[in-house]
Amino acid sequence: MTIINNSKTDPNKILPMTYLWSREYYLSGVANNWTPQEISMQKDVEQWKSPVVLNEHERLLIMRNLGFFSTAESLTANNIVLAVYRHVTNPECRQYLLRQAFEEAIHTDTFIFCCDTLGLDPDEVYNMYITVPSIKQKDDFVVELTKSIFDPTFVTLGRENIRRFLHDLIGYYVIMEGIFFYAGFAMMLALKRQNKMVGVGEQFEYIMRDESLHLAFGCDVINTIKAENPEIWTQEFQSEIVALIKKAVELEGAYAHDTCPKGLLGINAAQFVEYVEYIADRRLERIGLPKVYDKENPFPWMSQATDLSKEKNFFETRVTEYRVAGALKWDE
Repeated sequence: MTIINNSKTDPNKILPMTYLWSREYYLSGVANNWTPQEISMQKDVEQWKSPVVLNEHERLLIMRNLGFFSTAESLTANNIVLAVYRHVTNPECRQYLLRQAFEEAIHTDTFIFCCDTLGLDPDEVYNMYITVPSIKQKDDFVVELTKSIFDPTFVTLGRENIRRFLHDLIGYYVIMEGIFFYAGFAMMLALKRQNKMVGVGEQFEYIMRDESLHLAFGCDVINTIKAENPEIWTQEFQSEIVALIKKAVELEGAYAHDTCPKGLLGINAAQFVEYVEYIADRRLERIGLPKVYDKENPFPWMSQATDLSKEKNFFETRVTEYRVAGALKWDE
């Protein structure tokens, strides 16, 4: 059995399993279960209402990130439910995709919860993908990257179609979830480090933990398709992917400058861009491509922000087992 191009109508014959790593991701996701309502927002409400705690630049940063993520999470859910699940036909991978779809629903609910709790104008927040150019450009880029797999006539049969599917998976997992989310994560967690909007920041931490698993699973799917169809991974195609990732970094850099033009207590937009470049190199290496930027991580505290056990960096190492949510084993 291969990861794509199996029967789509047979019962979900999940045993025996071919890809045990997919089962590991499923169990890890279950162990990290959470809901936004579990997190206290009382202090956030007080700070949001205060005319002195948050300055105008911090408020802009918060609003822009809520605006981007509120629609980006629903876009990722659409990718999973309407496209990826249809074409990734391996049963245990589909089992994880169902779990991921649930987590995307939790993330979408998180931004509903934040908007309701803080008393924000939903039209302003949920229309930023139209009204804010730096957000619109990112969303438009991903929609264009992943349009093939939304075509109801698209199939993954034949070399060119498999390559096109891989292209769209990279657009979704590596670029959308692996690059476009990370400047926003760093911004909100930098604010949390200053003891501002801690409840929102904590929710971003949980989302980031989920997304680290989504990204790792997606990269394993991508690498498996490459291994099972080596003829599609041509030098020309690799160069095309590198160019797409460089464009994504450029768009995320524009978003960072637009969202954080004045910085946050010594942290400026240039550092957020450097962080995105560092992240992009990690993504390139994860799918077997060479680094482009060769940057150091300017925010080493981001590792601790996503460590459940404080042992390893959650989104830069690979989870191999959850026994309970705080007891992890790691591959180096």
